[in-house]
Amino acid sequence: MAEDAQLAADKAAASWRTLGGDGLQIPFVVHLGFSLDACAEGHSEISYAPLPEHHNSLGVTHGGAIMTLLDVSMATAARSDTPGQGVVTIEMKTSFMQAASGPLTARGQLLHRTATLAFTQSTIYDAKGRACAMAVGTFKYLKEVARSATLLQRAASGASPE
Repeated sequence: MAEDAQLAADKAAASWRTLGGDGLQIPFVVHLGFSLDACAEGHSEISYAPLPEHHNSLGVTHGGAIMTLLDVSMATAARSDTPGQGVVTIEMKTSFMQAASGPLTARGQLLHRTATLAFTQSTIYDAKGRACAMAVGTFKYLKEVARSATLLQRAASGASPE
């Protein structure tokens, strides 16, 4: 079981290099095993096979994992035309339509973009093609991904930004 989880994590990590090179490190996304299947022209598709530890007490995928998948698929769609430019979530509204279990696919779409903001949506589908959850979100584009990530990490640790 541990070998399967490691193989899934390795595959997921490799898929994200397509979008941002080795500089794009999202440990939580790799931990969950999200795999970037498509990312171009304002669209993204991410597959996710939830493990038992990603379930809630009812035995279906936890809402937090679902919201993370929606958030990442919208952010990926927002970045699809500008891979070197990062984004941060400004707001997100989620609707859960039915329990999600088994392999899941999130399809994100960039609806509108300004110089600094992206307006997006995403829907998660189960293996039978049923919509399980959807979200709309607003993202702010960052000018320099590496610099922005460093500043955010410093702020989170309480260190001086510069």
